[in-house]
Amino acid sequence: MHDQPCMQFTCGDRVLDLSRRTLLMGIVNVTPDSFSDGGKYFEVERAVAHALALCAEGADLIDVGGESTRPGAEPVPAEEELRRVLPVIEQLVRAVEVPISVDTYKACVAEQALAAGAAIVNDISALRADPDMATVVQRYGAGVVLMHMQGEPRTMQLAPTYHDVVEDIIAFLKERVAACVQKGIPRSRLIVDPGLGFGKTVAHNFEIIRRLAEFRCLQQPILVGPSRKSFVGVVTGLPPEERLEGTAAAVAACVLNGAHVVRVHDVRAMRRVVAVADAIARKGWDQ
Repeated sequence: MHDQPCMQFTCGDRVLDLSRRTLLMGIVNVTPDSFSDGGKYFEVERAVAHALALCAEGADLIDVGGESTRPGAEPVPAEEELRRVLPVIEQLVRAVEVPISVDTYKACVAEQALAAGAAIVNDISALRADPDMATVVQRYGAGVVLMHMQGEPRTMQLAPTYHDVVEDIIAFLKERVAACVQKGIPRSRLIVDPGLGFGKTVAHNFEIIRRLAEFRCLQQPILVGPSRKSFVGVVTGLPPEERLEGTAAAVAACVLNGAHVVRVHDVRAMRRVVAVADAIARKGWDQ
């Protein structure tokens, strides 16, 4: 990752330098059914307090989501999603310095979140699910995470197949970047995410991490989200709340193979992991 000294990401009026160190995106799930912490931060006050704690632990961005996208998850109406995330975002933009991301594929949710002060839209559909999303993002000058997903959350893990998982995902993300640019969203506002766990087998996930450097050909920042996911559980035989060490190994591998941003639950621990992995990736440590 460190051979791209000018790699930057623009979100709202902020320009983030991704060339010196890997950034941490802290996860705030305002949901009753997320795979790892569903219900734990469902109340606004708890969600805000959790986000503030993540920032204190070293999060560079906060990602707020109101709809679980775990395998088999059912869609949530936009009104309910807004009821969950909007009060949290409104409080956070006044309380923290870091950019706030809204994890949604619905344009109406993104629009109200951006109007409230969010700066990034993290869209699991890569702006395909809602035809109005690109217009909303362009109007607000938001940053965008374009994620690859085969199928949809309800069905994505039934039988995911690829000709070549990395080559197929690169082709998809290349097309989505081009589509966004055509709709007036500058490349400087785009991050790509190969979508670990979203329509991938355990073997696919490990191959993506192992070959992550190949995504550099897209010439966009790379975000990866391995935190507590089922492929870590398969290898370790542990439930989500006990996957800290397995996640740490995956995060370190992602950093060494080219990730610019990692999306994580456990910011305090992963801040330490990333610090060491960054020092290795830079081929030396410079104070």
